[in-house]
Amino acid sequence: MSAETPAETPVVKIDFVSDIVCPWCAVGLRSLEEAIARLDGTVRVDLHFQPFELNPAMPPEGQEIVEHLTQKYGITPEQVAANSEVLRERGAAVGFEFRLEGRERTYNSFDAHRLLHWAEIEGKDLTLKHALLRAYFTEGRNVSDKATLVEIAGAAGLSVERAREILDSDAYAQDVRAQEQFYTGLGISGVPSVILNDRHLIQGGQPPELFERALRQVAAAA
Repeated sequence: MSAETPAETPVVKIDFVSDIVCPWCAVGLRSLEEAIARLDGTVRVDLHFQPFELNPAMPPEGQEIVEHLTQKYGITPEQVAANSEVLRERGAAVGFEFRLEGRERTYNSFDAHRLLHWAEIEGKDLTLKHALLRAYFTEGRNVSDKATLVEIAGAAGLSVERAREILDSDAYAQDVRAQEQFYTGLGISGVPSVILNDRHLIQGGQPPELFERALRQVAAAA
């Protein structure tokens, strides 16, 4: 390599295993994006969203959220409120708004994951991911309702007609199930789980500094 030829910018593949009804996934994604911005082009990333369902057996009508959290984690309503305040603060620190008013239920997210799978093919998965997280955590919308999902997809720049066709069929269902099984088979049981270059695992809604440091280290070792 001559002195005039710059070194190729290293690329880090990122598999972001997450659910759209997971609050720490919203925090983790914004933290990761801030870390990527801090790299200032010295590292390129190849970001892929991978599906995970926190509530695969959730009925269509969902469940009241405080009831769900107290039953699932064995905590009190007071602890739920305290945890929600921590999340609100962590979200605000990375530019994500958790609005508790109006968000009374939690839902199954399988259909949303099917739309995200399609959105990656269309090159709009990041836009749709943000829209879905915002719809649930900021706007309190029912992200298992097909009409709502169609509307969100359209606002994200995707075809409303195609979104409706997907949701009225079993399109991408096998793909999503296969990806879910792949990552649970790797031992992923909590999200967000962020996998760098298929080898390095970071779990939880970590601060931007941690993601930035990890990306630089993995890129340097590549």
